[in-house]
Parts: sequence; structure tokens; C-alpha cells
Amino acid sequence: MLKFSYMAMLAFTVVGSFWLEVILKVGVLRRIKRAAISIIPVAAMFLMWDAYAIKQGHWFFDRDKILGIYGPFNIPLEEFLFFLIIPLAALMTIEAVTTVNKHWKQRYDV
Repeated sequence: MLKFSYMAMLAFTVVGSFWLEVILKVGVLRRIKRAAISIIPVAAMFLMWDAYAIKQGHWFFDRDKILGIYGPFNIPLEEFLFFLIIPLAALMTIEAVTTVNKHWKQRYDV
């Protein structure tokens, strides 16, 4: 059961924030290309950092808490998903705040 720990954290994040897309209609998924342009370059940098740290032995993933599916550079599937789900959740949260508090959006629109 422990092998689902990382995936459970990601699922909790999805449940905890993706409802904002449906209920508040924040529109992050509607503008997925814009979100991808923001997320992918940063995720790529962090994945390279992960790959380097894993190769050097500075970083590892507890094999008991992951599914055991690995992508390039011996990085677990959960880590790839982390760098997509967490930024999407953050964008949805920011958009939700500016949807609920309209005056905040004016402050950040440039």
C-alpha cells in the first residue's frame, strides 16, 4: 500500500485544487497552451536537476513509496507528474483568488 504514497499526494492535490476549474471556472485548462508554455521550461530544468542529483547519488526516491515506473534518466513517473500537477494547481489557485477578489487582478495586470 505504501507504493501509492506519492500518487496519493498527487491525487490529493488534484482533488484539492482542480475543482476550482469546474466550480469557479478559472479557465486554466481552457488556456492549456498558455499554461504549458509557462510550466514546461521550468519543469524541464527541474527534471534535469533531478537527473543530475540522482546520478550523483545526492537524491533518490524511496522505492517502497512509488509505483516503480521509470522514465528517462531513471526518474519515476510520479516525479514527472509532480512537475505538471503542482504548477497547474498553483495556477488554478492564483486564478481562483483573482476570480473571487476582482480587485487583486487589477493590481497584477500589466
